[in-house]
Amino acid sequence: MQNKNEFSLLVRVRYGECDAQQVVFNARYADYVDLALTEYMRHKIGGFQTLLAQGLDNQVVNLNMDFRSSARFDDVLEIEVQVLHLGNTSYRCGLTMRQYGTKQVVVEAQITYVMVDSTHFQKTPLSPWFKEQLSVPSAPVIINQAAIDLY
Repeated sequence: MQNKNEFSLLVRVRYGECDAQQVVFNARYADYVDLALTEYMRHKIGGFQTLLAQGLDNQVVNLNMDFRSSARFDDVLEIEVQVLHLGNTSYRCGLTMRQYGTKQVVVEAQITYVMVDSTHFQKTPLSPWFKEQLSVPSAPVIINQAAIDLY
């Protein structure tokens, strides 16, 4: 599968993502997972639109998150994505969200998608092309949506 640390997304926690305890509200972490996977797919296959153009789509069938610590307003999270498993009709990715700089783990997540045809939404096999794109290592990339200086 994919090498660890091949893909990372940097996001800054916004005020509206925090709860009354002044930490990121737990449901917002699922938003971060979705954002990271959207950017990962843009990097690896050209985006989810590439799947739709092939008559394919994918649906989340499982999302598990383990909360290790909290993030707060204006923190920068580094979200690492890696492919854990490519099956016949499904694939699973692992995500680690860390505080940028300290590397303290905030959340570890696993998400499983099932591939479906975009007309009837019936399960369909992962295409060989899709499996290859997700299996082939690429140079490390950091998508910086936090607007911080990386150098």
